[in-house]
Amino acid sequence: MTTNHHVVVDPAFSIVPKDSPAFLIWRVEDLKLVLLPKESYGKFHAGDSYLIYSAFESGQPCGTLLQQIKGQSNKLERYIHFWLGTETTQDEAGVVAIKAVELDDVLGGSPVQQREVEGSESARFMTYFKDGIRILPGGAASGFKHVTDEFHPALYSVKGKRNPVVRQLPEVSWSLMNEGDVFVLDCKKYIFVWVGRSSNSREKMHAAKLAQTLKGEHGESYSTLVIVEDGQELGLPDAERAAFEGLLAIQHKKLKAVEAENDEVFENNTTAEIKLYRCTDEDGTLKVTEVKKGPLFQADLSSNDSFIVDNGPNGIFVWVGKKATPQERAEAMRNGQSFAKKKEYPPNTNVTRVLDGGEPAEFRSLFRDWKVLNQTVGFGRQASVGKIAKVVQTKFDASTLHENPKAAAKAGMVDDGSGKKEVYRIINKELSPVPHTEHGKFYAGDCYVINYAYTVGGTEKNIIYYWLGATSGQDEKGIAAVMAVELDNKLGGRAVQIRLIQGKEPEHFLAMFGGKLVIYSGGRASGFESQEGEKDEVLGDTYMLQVRGNAAHNTKAIQVPLKASSLNSNDVFILMSPTVVYIWCGKGSTGDEREMAKKIAADGKADSQIMAEGKEKAEFWEVLGGKGPYITDMRTAEEIQEHEPRLFHCSNATGNMKVEEILDFNQTDLVEEDVMVLDAWHSVFIWVGVNSNKQEVALVEKGVVQYLRTDPKGRDLDTPILKVHQGCEPPTFTGFFGAWDPNSWENRLDFEKLKEHLKKDNPNMTIALSVNGSSGEKNRYPLVVLQEKNPEKLPADVDPIQKEQWLHDAEFTRAFKMERTAFEALPAWKRIQLKKDVGIF
Repeated sequence: MTTNHHVVVDPAFSIVPKDSPAFLIWRVEDLKLVLLPKESYGKFHAGDSYLIYSAFESGQPCGTLLQQIKGQSNKLERYIHFWLGTETTQDEAGVVAIKAVELDDVLGGSPVQQREVEGSESARFMTYFKDGIRILPGGAASGFKHVTDEFHPALYSVKGKRNPVVRQLPEVSWSLMNEGDVFVLDCKKYIFVWVGRSSNSREKMHAAKLAQTLKGEHGESYSTLVIVEDGQELGLPDAERAAFEGLLAIQHKKLKAVEAENDEVFENNTTAEIKLYRCTDEDGTLKVTEVKKGPLFQADLSSNDSFIVDNGPNGIFVWVGKKATPQERAEAMRNGQSFAKKKEYPPNTNVTRVLDGGEPAEFRSLFRDWKVLNQTVGFGRQASVGKIAKVVQTKFDASTLHENPKAAAKAGMVDDGSGKKEVYRIINKELSPVPHTEHGKFYAGDCYVINYAYTVGGTEKNIIYYWLGATSGQDEKGIAAVMAVELDNKLGGRAVQIRLIQGKEPEHFLAMFGGKLVIYSGGRASGFESQEGEKDEVLGDTYMLQVRGNAAHNTKAIQVPLKASSLNSNDVFILMSPTVVYIWCGKGSTGDEREMAKKIAADGKADSQIMAEGKEKAEFWEVLGGKGPYITDMRTAEEIQEHEPRLFHCSNATGNMKVEEILDFNQTDLVEEDVMVLDAWHSVFIWVGVNSNKQEVALVEKGVVQYLRTDPKGRDLDTPILKVHQGCEPPTFTGFFGAWDPNSWENRLDFEKLKEHLKKDNPNMTIALSVNGSSGEKNRYPLVVLQEKNPEKLPADVDPIQKEQWLHDAEFTRAFKMERTAFEALPAWKRIQLKKDVGIF
C-alpha cells in the first residue's frame, strides 16, 4: 500500500481505522514503531519517544475512556501526538517525527499534529488519560522491558488535581519531597503513601490508587499498603517504621513547604503576545514574514499559504491552508519547531499543526472572530440601545428548562421570571426596599440589589442580582457588591450572585419584570460623590422612552432626550405628557413590539394614542421642540459567531494563582478545593467549590475582569459575571456540562471513603494519622534529632525550651517511661530533671 506520494506505508499503521474512533500508542524501539498493549497506556519512559493517535466523535469520550463504535463515524476529531522523553535519543525523536508525518499522510492529511515534551504535556494530551500518566526512568534501549527478579525501592511523586502526573524520582530521598504533594514509596513488602500536609484530596486519591496498582504488579498477597501523614512517621508500628526509616531516615527529614511553580493569572491569551507570520516556499526555501500583531481575525488567514500563530512560550500553531503545497504540509511541524528555536523559546514549547477547515477549539479561541463551516447564524443578544438587532419571536416554554438544562444554558433562563422578588435601592450606604408598585423602575444614577427566589422540586433557590446604573458612582457600585455578598451570607451562602451593568440585562432579568422594565435618567443625590446641596433629579411629567423587545423576556424601555433626533424608524417610542401618551411606531417596528410598548404606556397618567411614523400630529412635534432629522435607515440583523464555552481551573495552592484550561470538560472536572471559571461568552460564571478559600475567590473575581480585557476576541468588559456555589448550580450553568448528576457531590468518592474501601481489600493495611485525622498538627521528630544541643541546628519549627512536645507519643513513652499526661502532672523541677536525663534540655 502506498500514499499519494508513493511512500511505502509503515506496517504499524495497518491497524489504524480511517473512519471510526480509535486510540493507539506506539513506542520507538530499535528505530521502529511497536504498538503498546492497552494495559501499558499511560506509562511513558523518559528515555523513549512515543506516537499517539486519537480519533473520537465530537463531545464523546476519548483516550483511555474511548467507547468503541461499530461502523463509520461522520464527525471525527483526529489528533496525532508525538511524545518525547527528556532522555530520548535524537535518532528516536527524529524517527517519531517522521512517523507522525507518515501517519498523517495515510489519513489524508486531516489530523491535528502536536509535539509533546515530557513535563510540558498539552491540555489536549492529558484529556486522554483520566487517571493521569506515569513517567518512569529508562527506556527501550536500556532494556527496561526485559523481565528481571531484581527489585530496587522506588519513590514516586503525584502531582495534579485533575489528570495527575506520576513521576518516578531518580532516588529515594527527603530532598526530593515537599509538603505540597503526595509521594509513594515502594519497598515491595510495604508500599507507603506519604501524605504532605498541604496536598489536595485528589492527589491523595491518585496516590492511593497508584499504591494499589503497584501492589497488583507485585502480586496481590505480597505487599502491605501503609498510609502515613506528614509528621506521623514515628507513629508507625515497629516493622513498618523500620522499613520506612531504612530508606527515609527521620533525622534527615527536611522538606520544602510547597514546590514552586511558574504560575500565571489568566495570561495565556494576552493580545500583546500573539503574532501572525506567513510561511511561503515560492523560491524553494522557507520564508517567514511577520503579518501582524494581535488581535487576530479569521480573515487574516489565506488558504493559499501556511501561517504561524505565535503565542509565545504558551505554544506555537502552524496553520496549513488548503491550497498550500504538499511540502508545506509535510514540513509544517519541523518549521514550527525551527521557529520556536529561533525565537529562543523553551525547548518544551508545544508546537501544533492544524489544517484549514479542521481547527481545534484551542486554536479558534485565539481569534477575535471565527465562523465554523455550516455554523448556525443567529441574531445578536440584547445589549445596549443601538446594538439590538431584530429578532423573530418564538414561544418561550419555561416548564422545559429544568428538564433540559442545555436549553436553559443556551437561553440563560432558570425559569420564566414569575418567582418572588425583593428589590432594594442603595440609599445612604444601606439597602432601601423599593415598593412593589415601583418594581421595574430603575434610575441610571443608582444601584440596586434584587433577591429573586424560585422553587425547583420543592426546594427554594435564590439569585441575587446587583444592577449598576451607567451614571452611578464607583462608591455606590462597591456598596452594591458588598450588600449582595452580605445578603448571600444571610441566605446561607447558597445563592447565585450576578453582577449586571446597565444595558447588559439578560433575558431572565427582563422576564422578572414582565417586559415592563424601564430605565430612567438621573437618580438620587445620596451618592457619596454627589456635590453638597445637590437635589434628587426629578423625572417630571413629560419625557420619552425608547422601547426594544417583542416579548416579556426581552423587552425594556430606556429614557432618551426629549427631542426629535432621538427617534429611530426601527423602534417604538413612548412620549409621556400630562394630557396624552403618544405611542410612536417606526416604520421598521413590528406588531409584537407595538404590543409590548402598549403595556409600558399603560402606566402613564393619561390615555394613550397610537401614532404611525409619517402621520404625527402637530402637538407631538411641539412637545419635542419641533421636527428634526433622525435615524431612518433600516437596521439589519447583525450576524454573530457561536462561541464554544471554556472552562478554567483556578488554584492558589502553590502560593500563586495558577490557571489551567480544561478541554472536553464535564462535571467531574469541577474541583471542590478550588474555584472554576466557565466562560459562556455572553456571561462568565465563577464556580466556588465548598473547600475553596476566600483568597482564591477574591483573586479569581479580579482575574475574570483581566481575562475579559486581554481576550484576543475583544470582549465586552460589561459582560455579566455570575458567582455560583457548589451544590446550588442553576440549569443555566449545568447545561454546559452535558449529563449532570445533582447527587454527584454526595456520591463522589473522597480520600476518606477510599481508605475505607482499601481497608476492606487490604485487611493488614496500616494508617498513621494525626489525632484528628488532619495533617494540621506540628511535625514530630525522633529523639536523636531533638538531642541536638545547638538551637541553630534544630528543625525550624522546634521550640528549644519544650523539645518534648515534638516527640511522637510512642517515642515519648519509651524515653520517659510514662504517658504524656503523667509527665505533665509532675512538678516543674522534676520535668526538667527528666529532660536532662533524656538529653533534650
